[in-house]
Amino acid sequence: MTTEILELKNRAVIRISGPDAKEFLNGLVTNDVTQASDTQAVYAALLTPQGKFFYDMLITQGSEGLLLDIEAKTKADLLRRLMMYKLRAQVEITETDLKVWALFGGEADTGTSFQDPRHKALHKRVLANTNPAAGANDLPYLKYEERRIRHGIPDGSRDILTEKYFWLETNAEALNGVSFSKGCYVGQELTARMKHRTTLKKMIVPVELTSGTFETGDAITTADGSKAGEIRTHSGDYALAYLKLEHREAELKTEGATFRAL
Repeated sequence: MTTEILELKNRAVIRISGPDAKEFLNGLVTNDVTQASDTQAVYAALLTPQGKFFYDMLITQGSEGLLLDIEAKTKADLLRRLMMYKLRAQVEITETDLKVWALFGGEADTGTSFQDPRHKALHKRVLANTNPAAGANDLPYLKYEERRIRHGIPDGSRDILTEKYFWLETNAEALNGVSFSKGCYVGQELTARMKHRTTLKKMIVPVELTSGTFETGDAITTADGSKAGEIRTHSGDYALAYLKLEHREAELKTEGATFRAL
């Protein structure tokens, strides 16, 4: 397989170091941070107390502490919120100048490399200052986006409306983004209740175009005009849709497209 690499310029990296780093973060986010190592990452989110989405992240262990691969545009807000939770924990929360790279095929020469924990189709992520696989071909951005979307993987607040969507509505369980055994975290009670006591009514799902074109934010209806959801990000013939699951088998449309859920 040809080695291809792409810098994900909408991502950034922060570091949490100190003797309490894992314990501190583990008490805040949806997944078991103790499983993070220098070769294994954990996908998780920081939620509102009501169990709704604030920020998602890929967490791995670097040489000087935990490294959090996060959405760049929310970095300042996330740093402020983590500092609010810090209290007396022995941790340091700092920005880094590391960049985030998607690596398809091959191995990285430098940086911190790990299999993307959400889906094997996304291959590896690398956190490094400079291109960690200098001899690799450029990975086209649209190729990466289409693969991400086709496998139902949201990209932060581009797809998940902040303080609007519950974490389990984002396909988080299938994408290894939640632990139901690790203990308390912010929003844990509502997330556990949705898992064990209710049936999800809406979820982010991939959809495939049959005619027309997608537009982000377009309202989705069924053939009989029932409101079914909305389109989020899209690439080529695929999009992510926030969809009422009762309509998953229906013929779906927007003003400019017809499509089906995968």
